[in-house]
Amino acid sequence: VRMIPLDGRSHLPQNVRQWTGSYRGHWEGDTLVVETANLNGKNPFRGSSENMRLTERFTRVDEDTVRYQFTVEDPSTWTRPWSAETSWKKTIGPIFEHACHEGNYGLYNILAGARAEEKRAEDATKKGSTKQ
Repeated sequence: VRMIPLDGRSHLPQNVRQWTGSYRGHWEGDTLVVETANLNGKNPFRGSSENMRLTERFTRVDEDTVRYQFTVEDPSTWTRPWSAETSWKKTIGPIFEHACHEGNYGLYNILAGARAEEKRAEDATKKGSTKQ
């Protein structure tokens, strides 16, 4: 979850560094622009430093699609800014908060059990084919 002020306030002072940075947002027409700065460098993105700045753009393209664009700037890591873009389609069904499933080992155990059953079946098939 990010709390992104949209009221025009400035970023936190440079000496205030946070794990995920300081967020500020504004609208450019129909596009929400979110700028992130003041990272502490302890959670680097692809080798970035605390000097990284991230600019994200969220634009609704149609009723079911949002275009997500981002630009990463970090002169301490890269020689020039770089960008990427993707489309997000509307999700059908519920969205589950990650925190609700943290430590949920059910899926892991289900898959581990299924792999064990598959291995037993494969071993039984091999034993059956060697007896013939």
